Order: sequence, then C-alpha cells, then structure tokens
Amino acid sequence: MASPQTHLAIDGYVDAIPAPGTGWGTAVFDLIHSPADADRIAPDAPDTVYACTTADPCITDVLLREIQPGDFLRVTGTIVPPEVPGGPVRLTVDALEVLDAAPLPVLHDLVLERWGNYATVFDADRDTVPVFTVDGTWIGEAASPDAISDLIDAFENGPAR
Repeated sequence: MASPQTHLAIDGYVDAIPAPGTGWGTAVFDLIHSPADADRIAPDAPDTVYACTTADPCITDVLLREIQPGDFLRVTGTIVPPEVPGGPVRLTVDALEVLDAAPLPVLHDLVLERWGNYATVFDADRDTVPVFTVDGTWIGEAASPDAISDLIDAFENGPAR
C-alpha cells in the first residue's frame, strides 16, 4: 500500500549545515517547524523536525553554498509520513525561499590569513590549520602553521615521487 502524500509549503529554521545527498545534485537537511499559533496549542507542544531532501540541482547548489544554521526558510514540496512510528516526517523539496538569513556568526579567536592565492584559518583552540584557495577549493589541513607552505607546495606540484 502506498503512503499518503501531501504537497504543501512549510516555514522553519535550518538546524545544521545542509549536506550532500546520496546522488549527484542532491542535498539533505533538517527543517525545524514551530507550531504556528502558540495560543491555541499546549505550551509544551514540540517543534516538528522535517527530514528534507531535494534532487533539484539548483536548490542543492543554494543549500550547499549559501544556507547556514538558523536561516529561516519556506520550503515547498511533497510530505511523506514517517516510515516508522516516531520517525521524522520526510519532505521532498521542489522549491525553496529564504525568508530571513541568520546573523553572521562572530568569529572568536579565529584569524583568516591570505597567502597569495591561498587562505588559511588559524584557530586558537586547534594546532591544525585548514587551507583553501581564495575561490574556496579545499587544499587540506596543515598539521601546524609551519607545515602550511609544504601543503601548498604539494598541492601546486603534485605528490612527491
């Protein structure tokens, strides 16, 4: 027997950074929807968590490049009841609108530094140093600040033979 499905729009907050899905051009994320009329429901009514997925490459691109935790979205799609009792409601997203972007986080104890065409992120709480190109391509993580130039050299020249 097929599960009943409903097409609707839901407003909610993104709980964590969206992640790539299992197939090309797909993404997954959780959307937290709070009850709309708090005056008409029990004060302890829980939020609803929707396990969202999309196979639209345009929506996937926006999710993976622009959406951050705390962003308030309106998603439209097909809702499918949980496969198991108590499981999350699934929503296949076919439209997405950002209603309100979360404020940018304040970086504490982080220093961004540019090395020509490369950028590094120094974190006072970690010894390792993430290294990217300035256009956002991941290079790797240097074991220490002293190893940054070795990591960049290896990226530019390929692995040592």
